[in-house]
Amino acid sequence: MDFERRFVTVDALRLERRAEGGGATLVGYAALFGSLSVNLGGFREQIEPGAFKESISEDDIRSLFNHDEDHVLGRLANKTLRLAEDAKGLRFENDLPDTQTARDLATLIERGDVSQMSFAFRVKPNGDRWDEDPELGLVRTLTAVRLRDVGPVTFPAYPDTGVAVRSLDAWRQTQPAVDRRRRLRLAELD
Repeated sequence: MDFERRFVTVDALRLERRAEGGGATLVGYAALFGSLSVNLGGFREQIEPGAFKESISEDDIRSLFNHDEDHVLGRLANKTLRLAEDAKGLRFENDLPDTQTARDLATLIERGDVSQMSFAFRVKPNGDRWDEDPELGLVRTLTAVRLRDVGPVTFPAYPDTGVAVRSLDAWRQTQPAVDRRRRLRLAELD
């Protein structure tokens, strides 16, 4: 299965300059709990507290600029990336390396040209829940995911919603037969 990607618009993404010669650290949130996404192709999505807990304690997650493996900014294993869940969401601190990419990124963040975050993930088995809300339609709640990477992005978008739509189709297959009107309503959401 391909990785799914999501973004979060954060006012709190900031660059902290450390003491002379100490470099810079990105600080903010890579994901927010309980915040509904935009329509992802027939459904909306939210993240439940605890969804990242196992992954951040077991996986070697990377920080990448624009999800690009050629632009590594940090790594959990060597503690240049630190992730933790708190009441708000998935908090991160990322000590930037002394590379051209990181120096350029620091300038772009300070200017406000780059201000949003994204995370790539795979849903663990039974790591999501689907509910139909009378006002919102289908809502997917992520309860347990494996993170691949987090990081700042230039164009936050949902380019990989095809993967999520496949998840929606798989969920629909598990549901009992529905009346014709409900089937038409679900089709209209696609």
